[in-house]
Amino acid sequence: MAAMPSFDERERYLRELAEVLAIPSVSSDPFRAGDMRRAAEWHARQLAFGGGRVVETDGQPIVRADLPGPPGAPTLLVYGHYDVQPPGDERLWEMPPFEPSVRDGRIYARGATDDKGPVYVALKVAEAFGREPPVGVRFLLEGEEEIGSPSLPAFLERHREELAADLVVSADGAMWRPGEPSIAIASKGAVGVDLTVTGPGSDLHSGRHGGGVQNPNHALAAILASLHEPDGLIAVAGFHDDVVPLSDADRAAIAAVPFDEEDYRLEVGVPELFGEPGFGVLERLWARPTLEVNWLAGGGRFTVIPREARAFVTCRLVPDQAPERVVAAIDAHVRRRRPPGVEARVEAIPGAVRAYSIPPDHPAVKAGEAALRVVYPDREPLLVRIGGTLPAAAIFEDVLGLKTLMFSFSTSDERLHAPDEHFRLARLEEGMRAWAELWKRLARKWY
Repeated sequence: MAAMPSFDERERYLRELAEVLAIPSVSSDPFRAGDMRRAAEWHARQLAFGGGRVVETDGQPIVRADLPGPPGAPTLLVYGHYDVQPPGDERLWEMPPFEPSVRDGRIYARGATDDKGPVYVALKVAEAFGREPPVGVRFLLEGEEEIGSPSLPAFLERHREELAADLVVSADGAMWRPGEPSIAIASKGAVGVDLTVTGPGSDLHSGRHGGGVQNPNHALAAILASLHEPDGLIAVAGFHDDVVPLSDADRAAIAAVPFDEEDYRLEVGVPELFGEPGFGVLERLWARPTLEVNWLAGGGRFTVIPREARAFVTCRLVPDQAPERVVAAIDAHVRRRRPPGVEARVEAIPGAVRAYSIPPDHPAVKAGEAALRVVYPDREPLLVRIGGTLPAAAIFEDVLGLKTLMFSFSTSDERLHAPDEHFRLARLEEGMRAWAELWKRLARKWY
């Protein structure tokens, strides 16, 4: 078996990470196709020792590489993504989002923690082991995670044989908190809908026509308000039908995770916390479904009754909610609650994903815990859940029948998707050591 590699090239690591963070690989921006390919090619060059290459898909390219392991060793499919979220309002960034800067032991840039920093950790572990990893390793780095991985299922189907593996290990999926090493054993699913309310044939002068027609803004507001009860319970009939109730063991495991609700309230900056009754805040964040209104539009700051009002609504799902059944329940609710004088239409957004989980006693989880104990000997690893969605984990299970171990060295406080996103530089070496330990443990016939 290969010896433990050395990770003592900090200056080069920082230089290389800054290089890739400077590439604005925003998958949702159609004008960034050239930058997407540049990012893919950068990662392929990093994996040249394993035959790193850029492979075409129906959308953005995928980066692949293969490192054979010793005879009889298991094979891991290492997953990550090189695409990033848009920077948003760049005036809210202390430094430009694609000009990486280092401050207080952190590197700041869009994509630093989601997911280029954590992916870089996996790349450098493979590089350090060279051509003698303790397990077989197949890399698959995609460029569409931030838009729901729409091309991934078809790619997996077409390349099923060459992607044969025993387990997926994901560099994506943040740890809970920086001072507490953790492994996420579940993530929520997601589905989004556009809700459109239409009224008159065109915008109308509100003075001439106010009081004579239904205002689509008013109607939309009424529909959206009806989605929840005043106490926060989702009021859509059928929404909870397929939800697997939390067991006593589930609730005990969540309760065992250190969490101060008042600290959380102060962190998010609200006067008081609010949500579904009967559950603690952490239970709601990790293990209960949600329905959120993310965007509203209609009319403008002038005296008009708009022809149309629109909203974007997303739901985070838990086992065993099927996205299509949730959309159907929302559609039926909207039809029932539509005020007179308007039409209302619900359209599902492509890329819905079901929830994902891995049993806490799965051998891969146990190997991950053991690896973390080596790197953090004074802290017992936590098993946590993610309120966000990792589309690929559910896709790998559906298409390839593989479980995914989330082994990211991002942490949830590093402003993912927000201004001043960053990645702690100490996590580079910590992550490399832990990934190396993980590979050694997974080589021991865990399956």
